[in-house]
Amino acid sequence: MKNKHLFSSLATMFMFIFMLNITAINGQQSNEMDLEMSSVKSHTDPGIQWGPCPPFMPEGCGIAVLHGDPAKNNVDIFFKVPANSDIPKHWHNSAERMILVSGLLHVTYDGEKEITMKSGSYAFGPATKPHVAKCGDEGPCVLFIAFEEPLDAFPMVEKE
Repeated sequence: MKNKHLFSSLATMFMFIFMLNITAINGQQSNEMDLEMSSVKSHTDPGIQWGPCPPFMPEGCGIAVLHGDPAKNNVDIFFKVPANSDIPKHWHNSAERMILVSGLLHVTYDGEKEITMKSGSYAFGPATKPHVAKCGDEGPCVLFIAFEEPLDAFPMVEKE
């Protein structure tokens, strides 16, 4: 009878400790998730903060960070260029997942045919693959871009 009571006490103590650990883990996860808030943003929101683009990009270009840290993985941005702008040949360390929010954008990746993105179009750009683009005359081109890796862009120097 003593062994049965000891076993029952140990089992109860084990369950108590197990439940404390589960509660602590769930509490930590809940606190971490509570810190991040949902959000909805439009490229026309007056509160959007547009920062500069790399110097090789066209004048009037802007980048707005929507979510994440540009120096870390998984960052979402708006990328804006004025109508009739040429985006020089460049590449990124990250793959890009893009949706054209406004304008008409002609994009050409090395070794591929030109594609034309209309508002609402989705495009995928492979990591490190050079590409050029031209914004049409329908108004500024605004792209939503989700980068897997930290935000970067490197110009391609054309050989003469």
